[in-house]
Order: sequence, then C-alpha cells, then structure tokens
Amino acid sequence: MSAALIFAACGLATAHFGHGLQMPATTARDGTLVTLNRYIDNPVADVVLVGSSLTFRLREEFFATPGLRNLALAGGSPVTGLAIVANQRRLPKLVLVETNVLSRAPDAALIERFSAASHQELFFRPVRAAIAAYENFRHAPATHEQVAASLQQLIAQPPSNFDNRVYLARALQERETEDPTAAAMANVAEIARLSRSLEQRGTRVLLMELPCEGPIEAARYTRITRKIVRKAFPDAKQWLSIDVDRAELRWADGVHLDERSAVLVSRALDESLAKLESHNASR
Repeated sequence: MSAALIFAACGLATAHFGHGLQMPATTARDGTLVTLNRYIDNPVADVVLVGSSLTFRLREEFFATPGLRNLALAGGSPVTGLAIVANQRRLPKLVLVETNVLSRAPDAALIERFSAASHQELFFRPVRAAIAAYENFRHAPATHEQVAASLQQLIAQPPSNFDNRVYLARALQERETEDPTAAAMANVAEIARLSRSLEQRGTRVLLMELPCEGPIEAARYTRITRKIVRKAFPDAKQWLSIDVDRAELRWADGVHLDERSAVLVSRALDESLAKLESHNASR
C-alpha cells in the first residue's frame, strides 16, 4: 500500500510537471548521458548545436538566444548528435552542425540508445519526475540572465596572455600528420542524408565552422576537411557565419577556445541567429 501511494504521488508529479523538468540521468557514467537525457526528456528546443569538443565549450548559459540546446559531445562526432535529433518525434526549428572535426565515427551505441523508439522508461518516469522536481529545486541550472553580469565582467577583461606554444606545437604536429579524408567523406555524406531528412520534416540545418588559431587553420587536417565539406555544401546559404574579432580570441591548449573566447563566439552566434530570425520573419 505504501509503494502504491508513492507511485501515485510520483504519477501526480509527472502529470503536473510533464516534460518541463530537467530529468536526471539514469546513470552517472559521464556528462554525455546527462546532456542527452536532458535533451530527450525536456521540451523540444528551438535551436540545437551539434559538434565536437570545440562546440562543447560553448556552454548554453553563454547564449542569449532562447530555446537553445548544445548537444555537442566532447571527443565525439557531430553526426552522433545530428542523428539523435533526427531520430526524435519532435524536432527543433534549426540545427547548427559544426564541421571542424569530422575524423571521428558516429557513436552507434548512443544513437541507438537515445532514438525515440528505444528511449522508453515509462515505468520509472514517475520516480524520475519526483527526483527531478527535487533536483531542480535544489540545483537548478544557471540561465543566461543569472550569469549575464559575470559574463560581462569576463569579456571586459583583456585577452589571456597565457603562453600556449608547447600545446599548439603538439596539436599542430597531430594535424599535419593525420589524414581525415576517408572519415570526413563518410561523415559529410551522413550529414547530407540526415539534413535532407530533417528539412523534409520542417527543420532547417545550417553548417558552421568555429574559428581556430592561425597555424591550426593552415594545417593539413583543416585544409582537407574544409575542402571536403565545402565541396559537398557549396551554397553560402547552407552556412551560418560567425563574425567575431579573431584578435580577441585565445586557445589555451592550441585548439579549444578559452572561456572568454567561448563567450565571445557565443555572442557572435547569437547575433547571427538574430539576423537569421529577422530575415525569416520579413519573408
């Protein structure tokens, strides 16, 4: 009887809160599962970012754009996030696909796990809804408005003077020796296929290339990847520009944006998204 009462209470919590809660992950294996569980169990986003660890650094609270979710996976492929989005019943209005890193294969296990047909946890959903209500009360994620003052203080500071030459040299050596051709061509073909599927269902898909440090931009890996992607997606209308002063950007490890730079790039993306929304509204 006690168990029945508990489940009844949890059921009422589910009915009351619906999908409006950030559900806890069913396992604490890593941040990837937390990120994907949040996306699956929450209301459908307006804008979704998919990509590698480069985009992962653009934290959601850095953005002023409402309804934006970041599904970039550290150490992963943008195809993984794009496939998970495409396999849902409810779709966002816009998906932004980072194209910097395309040498990694999609994570088939994650795609299978978080596809709409396989992500069924109805028996435990009442319990998870009750736990989510408590966790959101105690540990609600920060919003852009809550951190806006600290972000403004951060970008008001001068760029970092950290000497990253050792890390840059290491990253550059890797990118001069690695040939991403085969993997990049396979990933680009899958991005094209998934993009057509999403656009047929009303979701717009745009590509973006995050800014990198000069030597990395000129590296063999970057040149090959860019050539493959641009050949497959030659139309400028398929790309979202990122207008940011590169002199203000820094890469602590030679590859990934430091926090201040990530905020600046996020703001530039906010501006591009606002322009896109304004253009669409005027049509």
